[in-house]
Amino acid sequence: MRALVLGGGGVAGIAWEVGILYGLGDAVLDVDVIVGTSAGSAVAATVTQISLAEAYERQITPAPPSANGPRPAPQLGKLMELFGETYSLPEQEAVRKMADFSLAAETMPEETFQRVIGSGLPSGQWPDRNISVVAYDTGSGERTVFTRESGVDLVPAVAASCSVPGVFPPITINGRRYMDGGIRMSNNADLVAHCDEILIIAPLTELSPPPNAKVISPDQDAIAAMGANVLDPASRIPSAEAGLRQGRAMTV
Repeated sequence: MRALVLGGGGVAGIAWEVGILYGLGDAVLDVDVIVGTSAGSAVAATVTQISLAEAYERQITPAPPSANGPRPAPQLGKLMELFGETYSLPEQEAVRKMADFSLAAETMPEETFQRVIGSGLPSGQWPDRNISVVAYDTGSGERTVFTRESGVDLVPAVAASCSVPGVFPPITINGRRYMDGGIRMSNNADLVAHCDEILIIAPLTELSPPPNAKVISPDQDAIAAMGANVLDPASRIPSAEAGLRQGRAMTV
């Protein structure tokens, strides 16, 4: 089996991943399963519904200003501090602290965030591909994997996976609230560790990839393009362009 793993990385990460994939070519999507976490969930839902060329064109097309769109938030700094504090804690304790932070934060309404996420996807329907979208249950602390067989609509599943604690609202699905799937591992590549070939597209650092995985991370030009704040909408176009240049220069 072959797997493609698309990791988290905010607005810049979405754009860079799409650029990388377009640069590598359509064959990169010829896999048995795609795992998307946070930003990677939006990419997975997009590139399995439309062509890579169209997905890339969407990233480099300037968007009109939106009062409801994702943008930098003061809580982002607090989140980075919390990541540092919880990094070495047992998973359940770390997830609990992240969940408390997520649930207590004042953010945009869930409905608004879901509209923002939905407007960025080609459609709200699950693609006819084997894709997995990862999020965390804020109540139980359990990692949850949504698929088209889960009985959950695509938009709330992707919104839940993209719900950065403290920045965006946790998403209610079947009476439970879910937050970003990358709070412990930015890629969740362990979900496909059984596969024969694994390609990880990792906007953020991948600390412990499966031994049979190939990891593509941003090169120096891409790091500069993505900037210090990956949620900044201004990073989208330069990140996509840097990803395309990097992807075209590579072979997989």
